[in-house]
Amino acid sequence: MKLFKIILLGIIIHLSLLSQNSYAQRRNVENLPVFDYKKYHFGFSLGLNQMLFTIKTVPNLNNIVFDSTYTGDFYADSAMLYGVEGEPTYGFTIGIVSNLRLGQYFDLRFVPALSFGERYINYTIYPYKNNEERIPVLEIKKAISSTFIDLPINIKYKSKRIHNVRAYLLSGLKYSIDLASQANKKEDRNLVQVKLKKNDLAFEIGVGFDFYNEWFKFGAEIKMSYGIFDILKKENNIYTDGIESLNSKIFLLSFTFE
Repeated sequence: MKLFKIILLGIIIHLSLLSQNSYAQRRNVENLPVFDYKKYHFGFSLGLNQMLFTIKTVPNLNNIVFDSTYTGDFYADSAMLYGVEGEPTYGFTIGIVSNLRLGQYFDLRFVPALSFGERYINYTIYPYKNNEERIPVLEIKKAISSTFIDLPINIKYKSKRIHNVRAYLLSGLKYSIDLASQANKKEDRNLVQVKLKKNDLAFEIGVGFDFYNEWFKFGAEIKMSYGIFDILKKENNIYTDGIESLNSKIFLLSFTFE
């Protein structure tokens, strides 16, 4: 997350300096003066995403003892789950921009995209043997890969254009289909996989800047989407039954060319 913020800050500073320099050199030239009056236009986007989980564990998690039928891929008579944490990674997103003009300051945007990424869930487990002797604490990491078809619909609120720059806010909903979902795969008790449901719906909010160049409009935006549904498939094992709900959270830094 820290690296993501540093990258974003560097891009904003770079674009701001570039815009100021361009303005100083050509202060009387307004690029693409009628661009925003088009009823609709198209483009494409490239982005860097960071996929995370919001995890809510079951009440009194540290007091629950799971018997051997729940331990799955490690040997123990019983075990206790002491910690569950999500670990994000970075991926990439490519999309197609479709923009419909609603008015002077509002647009409707549909940006179907393909997103690739991977997330981890880290478990701290105390296993027991013969119900007395504690085996060394286990730190187990489960990797979950996702390939999403994203179908977001956003309302874009634009500020007044100042020379060749315009700021904007956007919000809306995103429906996602995870092509890499293992939810329908047969359970393997010897190698337990943490599986996600295939479909999700998320609320989105973001902010960005549009820069009008001589031949096209370039945009830079950061957007956060928060999944509404619990996407964890429960399979009666220690990895899933210690979690009450698991929601998807994704940050996306994207660049649009329109």
